[in-house]
Amino acid sequence: MTLTLPPRVSDRAFARLAEIAQDTGEVKALRVAVDGGGCSGFQYDIRFDDPADDDLVLEKSGHKVLIDPVSLPFLENAVIDFSEELIGARFVINNPNASSSCGCGISFSM
Repeated sequence: MTLTLPPRVSDRAFARLAEIAQDTGEVKALRVAVDGGGCSGFQYDIRFDDPADDDLVLEKSGHKVLIDPVSLPFLENAVIDFSEELIGARFVINNPNASSSCGCGISFSM
């Protein structure tokens, strides 16, 4: 039996949210959602948003990551991280539930 855990947010992702807040002068919550579509069946929607009443809120030092209840089962045991590579810097999802993913890193299948 696999233990079901909510997603977690890496220290690196929270640090990037803190940098964005410092650069912009405003603290915004990062929403991580899963939508149907993309080249592999599902795709991540990562954007700044306001919290809804039914969101799971993951918080550290006043910085928040929001996950809606529909997306939550797709993100069980996942890690929300921030990656800086030669091709660019972005928030990434390390999702053990995804059976495959697209080269873009935004689309996945289960």
